[in-house]
Amino acid sequence: MKEMTTAQKQREILANNLNELLNLKRKTQADVIRDTGFAEATVRSWFNGDKYPRLDKIQALADYFNVPRSRITEEQVDGMVRVSQLISIPVLGDIACGDPITAEENIQGYREEVADTLPTGNLFYLHCKGDSMAPTIPNGAYVLIRQQPDVEDGEIAAVLVNGDTEATLKRVKRQGDLVMLMPDNQSYDPYVVTPDNPARILGKALKMSADL
Repeated sequence: MKEMTTAQKQREILANNLNELLNLKRKTQADVIRDTGFAEATVRSWFNGDKYPRLDKIQALADYFNVPRSRITEEQVDGMVRVSQLISIPVLGDIACGDPITAEENIQGYREEVADTLPTGNLFYLHCKGDSMAPTIPNGAYVLIRQQPDVEDGEIAAVLVNGDTEATLKRVKRQGDLVMLMPDNQSYDPYVVTPDNPARILGKALKMSADL
């Protein structure tokens, strides 16, 4: 059997990782094509192992799947997760999905995650209560947050309100100078940010998980 060249091996590793991430994230190639805006033929060539993307495209794929670049480009060990690869992400106080509740800053516990699947940055979990973000985020879910002072229009953020004493999880919408915190559940009203009704973004919501 003819031995693979280094370039062929790299393409195979990348294709295997991309297809594995599709399954893990419950996505399809069509989703990637639509959401990233990359050409269909180009995306399919990556997933089939025919071509290897440029560094900027690898970073874009890593951002899309919320993983480090190494999760895209480096060979993974099937079925094996070493203890050293697990890190503990702190769970901070409850976050309100509905009527805001007091956000306690003490750590309530930890959730373990595989390090290679996590994005960079200061990460923490918040525990959601209420259904204002349903069905996107159900009551009782844990939401992974990357600490950052702002998010793009339409993204979900953890936001401190009521003088930084209470937290809520909402979709940030901007219309000119107007900023609104929008629920996904239309049974709830938006929270309109004003000088008398201020808000401060804690970070961007990256993913949701829940205990069975």
